[in-house]
Amino acid sequence: MANAKKVIESVITKTELVLPNNTNHIGKLLGGQMMNWIDICATICAAKHSNKVCVTASVDRIDFHHSIDLGDAVSLVASVNRVFNTSMEIGVKVYGESLKDGTRTHTNTAYLTFVCVDNNGKPIKANEVIPETEDEKRRYIQALQRRDDRLKNRSKEN
Repeated sequence: MANAKKVIESVITKTELVLPNNTNHIGKLLGGQMMNWIDICATICAAKHSNKVCVTASVDRIDFHHSIDLGDAVSLVASVNRVFNTSMEIGVKVYGESLKDGTRTHTNTAYLTFVCVDNNGKPIKANEVIPETEDEKRRYIQALQRRDDRLKNRSKEN
């Protein structure tokens, strides 16, 4: 595993402030804006892990647990859950924090698959990942199940 990296080496934290142009008519963060921030954070994580250009191949799911208000801070934490061959799963946890009262809430969870590509856009091998903590090992195992589910669903569609 010469090109292997520990999970911690590629963790990305991105923080945004929810401004009026990020909200809907009732002052809540737009879901599309959240998805954009999630994709950017996950893209940086994948590129940092692989030291290559990585493109979004799929978004398994984005769960919206709680809304985020105008004026809140949004922190996104992305990490590599598992690497397959040319692809990798990135998990993103999102937290909303009220700057008025200091409360911090886990608001969203997302799983995205990225593919490493060369300068011609052709898939290339991704660096392996080394899970160390119990949480990283759990996410590593669960990522394989999500991949199997994705592949099963893809074969049903064809």
